[in-house]
Amino acid sequence: MIEFTPWDIVRNLLLAARWTVALSLVAFVGGALMGVLALMMRTSRVAAMRRVSWAYIELFQGTPLLMQLFLAFFGLSLLGVEVPPWLAAGAALTLWSGAFLAEIWRGCVEAIPKGQWEASASLALGYVQQMRHVVLPQALRIAIAPTVGFAVQIVKSTALTS
Repeated sequence: MIEFTPWDIVRNLLLAARWTVALSLVAFVGGALMGVLALMMRTSRVAAMRRVSWAYIELFQGTPLLMQLFLAFFGLSLLGVEVPPWLAAGAALTLWSGAFLAEIWRGCVEAIPKGQWEASASLALGYVQQMRHVVLPQALRIAIAPTVGFAVQIVKSTALTS
C-alpha cells in the first residue's frame, strides 16, 4: 500500500493549483476579449452582426461545457486535427466564458438609461465613441459584481478539464 505524507499531499495540491490558476487566467482573459467582441456585435445596429453574436452565445450557453471540452479535444482529432490538451481546454473555456461574459455585460450596457445614449448621440458621437466615452464607463460599475461572480465559476469549471 502506498503511503502519502502530508507534504506529498500539500505538494500535489500546490502543483494542481498552479494549473488551475493558469487555465483560469487564460479562460478569463480570452473570454473577456471574446465577450467584448460579442457584446459589440450583439448591441450593433447591423442586424447580421447581431444574429451572428446571438448564434454564438446561444450555442455556447446552450450546450454543456463538458461536451464542448470533449468536442474541442476528441472531436477535432476525429477530423484529423491533433490538438494538445492544454490548447483544447483553453480554447473551449475561452469560447464558453466569452459567451457568458458577453451576456453579463450586455445586461449591464442595457441598464444604462436611454437618456445617456441620446445625450451622447446629440454630441454627434459615433457608436464606438458612445460606447467608449459614455456607456461603458457607467456599465463598468454595474458589471463588477456579476463579472467577479462569473470568474469564480470559471475557476470551478476548470475541474472539468482534468
